[in-house]
Amino acid sequence: MFVEHFPDDRGQAHTLEAFTAALLLVTGLIFATQATAVTPLSASTSNQHVENQASIAAQDLLATTEESGNLTAALLYYDNGSFVGGGDDGIYAGVPPETHPLHDPLTEAFGERQVAFDIDVYYPADGGNRTTDVEMVDMGSPTDNAATASIRVALYGDDRFGADDQYELAKNGSNEGYFAAPADGTGEVLYTVVEVRITAWQM
Repeated sequence: MFVEHFPDDRGQAHTLEAFTAALLLVTGLIFATQATAVTPLSASTSNQHVENQASIAAQDLLATTEESGNLTAALLYYDNGSFVGGGDDGIYAGVPPETHPLHDPLTEAFGERQVAFDIDVYYPADGGNRTTDVEMVDMGSPTDNAATASIRVALYGDDRFGADDQYELAKNGSNEGYFAAPADGTGEVLYTVVEVRITAWQM
């Protein structure tokens, strides 16, 4: 007896279902991978933007105050082992007082933007054998997203320091409590070169 066999479409249906399932699986994996990558990347991008803004503001402040002479004046605004007008520890806990050469620039750059900052001054010690530092401003511990900027400033022997510029570095620097000693032992011409570093972060 002859039995007629009709074409069976079930194999094609199963193949189509398998292909569709594989496509959905691959699409889901791609979406999950991108979603996982985007979330931290977005936060990182935001943090990076804030960090870049703080870094630019700090670098601009250092450049403009160095050019105007206010940064040098701030370094020389030191008397009796502490920065003039500083706290009990001789440093500032925020924007220095109005008489300070950096008061206005710091207020404009950070004070009105809810940005905290530290200022440290690095200088050679022990005849240049090591580097140490003194704090000018300490507003706390920087966050992981803190930005830094720095600039070097040359101080000369005839620069005068103290509340009323009453001392000359080359003559009285080590005797009157200036934080840095002359780099070459005399300081008659070039007294020393310091690095001023600002660390800034969003509060």
